[in-house]
Amino acid sequence: MKFKLDENFGSRTQHLFRTAGHEVQTIRDQGLLGCSDCRLYEICCFEKLCLVTLDLDFSDVTRFPPAEANGIVVIRVPWNPSLALLEELVHQFLQTLTQMPVERNYGLSRLVEFGSISLR
Repeated sequence: MKFKLDENFGSRTQHLFRTAGHEVQTIRDQGLLGCSDCRLYEICCFEKLCLVTLDLDFSDVTRFPPAEANGIVVIRVPWNPSLALLEELVHQFLQTLTQMPVERNYGLSRLVEFGSISLR
């Protein structure tokens, strides 16, 4: 799959996605730090990339329909999470993704919350 990582993620997370065999771009690499949520959503729609973010605003599917952006993944973490916890949640998401039938990957909308993954 093709992903765009929001500004909350660094090169270590980018490496995790690439190691798992996915194409990945980052907001930072594209010079889009601080852009509005609406603009970021529009860019993901245009580029046909699945957005991966910590920003809970993107969990509002009425404002940001995941199918139009090729998916949105909102990773929920406790306030001020450790890097180890964040990486573990990313690992859990990537592991769950490998277990999904390919046809379900389109329109991906997933919520990863405090070490457990609930698919909705």
